[in-house]
Amino acid sequence: MSSSMTDPGECMRAPRLGALLVAVGAALACGSCAVGPDFKRPPAPDTSQYTVQPLPPSTAVTDAPAGAAQAFATGAQIPAQWWTLFRSEALDALVNQALLANPTVQSAQAALRQAHENVLAAWGVFAPAIDATGSAERQRISGGEFGPGAPAAVYNLYNVSVKVSYALDIWGGSRRELEALRAQRDYQRYALEATYLTLASNVVTTAIAQASLRAQIDSTERLVAASSQRLEVVRKQQALGGASAADVLAQQTELSQDRATLPNLRDQLERQRSLMATLLGRVPSDQPDVSFQLSDLQLPESLPVSLPSQLVTQRPDVRQQEELLHQASAQIGVATANMLPQITLSASYGASSTTADALFHSVNRAWTVGAGVTQPLFHGGQLLHQRRAAVAAYDQAAAQYRETVLTAFRNVADSLRALSDDADALGAQNEAEQAAAASLALTDRQYALGAVSFLTLLNAQRAEHQARTLLIQAQAARYADTAALFQALGGGWWNRNAQTAANSESH
Repeated sequence: MSSSMTDPGECMRAPRLGALLVAVGAALACGSCAVGPDFKRPPAPDTSQYTVQPLPPSTAVTDAPAGAAQAFATGAQIPAQWWTLFRSEALDALVNQALLANPTVQSAQAALRQAHENVLAAWGVFAPAIDATGSAERQRISGGEFGPGAPAAVYNLYNVSVKVSYALDIWGGSRRELEALRAQRDYQRYALEATYLTLASNVVTTAIAQASLRAQIDSTERLVAASSQRLEVVRKQQALGGASAADVLAQQTELSQDRATLPNLRDQLERQRSLMATLLGRVPSDQPDVSFQLSDLQLPESLPVSLPSQLVTQRPDVRQQEELLHQASAQIGVATANMLPQITLSASYGASSTTADALFHSVNRAWTVGAGVTQPLFHGGQLLHQRRAAVAAYDQAAAQYRETVLTAFRNVADSLRALSDDADALGAQNEAEQAAAASLALTDRQYALGAVSFLTLLNAQRAEHQARTLLIQAQAARYADTAALFQALGGGWWNRNAQTAANSESH
């Protein structure tokens, strides 16, 4: 046979490849729909309010620091940088530092990048896998394999080939797997938003706690100074016979008790300062040089309150659970597809020769085209139970989603009630502090005239200090609960792009 004669296999190759392409197209058309449920976002709770009673237009107003009325603006948008509503440049700077340097944020950012790369990697399953291989071997074959006296044979064998394989996603299992990875990526995106929100809230509340403790320390130090002065007065009165030794001892006891409260307050303040340093990504010895006072903060007087129907789309933790539910839904499709026939197409083209220089001669070329079908028949119930497990995982995720939604609504309701109660408590505590201060001033004058006992003066002194401390704590509670409301509503992260654009235009 002449070496120039056409190989019959070469003549048949084109029609066979054409038929194979037709089969591939038909399989892809059949696979346009993926098995398993198509995910749908669960509906928001059917309610129009967070609390049993409708919200009042605003909270009570009090003639005291942090006593302004706060109006509830239902349906208003929450700014992305909600902490700027406290009108403190120092606080704004610390929040921005924390968002840049906090390790928890950096960890969440890395987790998002990892999830995104996993999604990009999953796209590779929809493209053919192409691999090039090459090998060179030297072999010796025993002559005994060919009969007595046959000489041994030593030869070289060279192989090169390109292999192509493609698994048809007829039932959509690969698409569901990609869907699950996308849901995981979105979960990490909302986890990052939740980290931003929690971190900003922690910085704000830590600053408020520091300001409250400084005010309490200042009040206690003034009380100690006043107690020291009274002790000197009582000692002079004792020397003149106007006071007893018991009075002196009672004032000494009072002074010692007042001094004893200072170390605990100072320790709490240092703990808050160390916490702030940690939130900023620093060691405790590298604390920010900022001394917050309650007077440095301005109470936001207009509080945007999102509609209940919007809360489930705004809370990062709710969106996280939604994506976990989405992922669980997709995994049902993956488990279902694994129970159905799998079709794989493959092809290879290469050459094999005993000499390297003849490797690419046409006579040494070889190729294959094939298709394979695998239908699971018996796996001991493994595939069936894996699908049932996926369904159970979906039911679990659905229950966890509902629990997260209920918690979100409870957080908002608690924050709204707290703000209203804080305003009332501040008013009552302000009246109590004013009354206690007036009582102490009157009792001090009466004691100087000998009209009341020293015990009465001590009680008035103690009541005035306690009332002033509770007033400071009531003021701090209004700031802290305002921050808690912004956190409960989701923090306004969805407005970040719009706010960034507006800031750019203003500059």
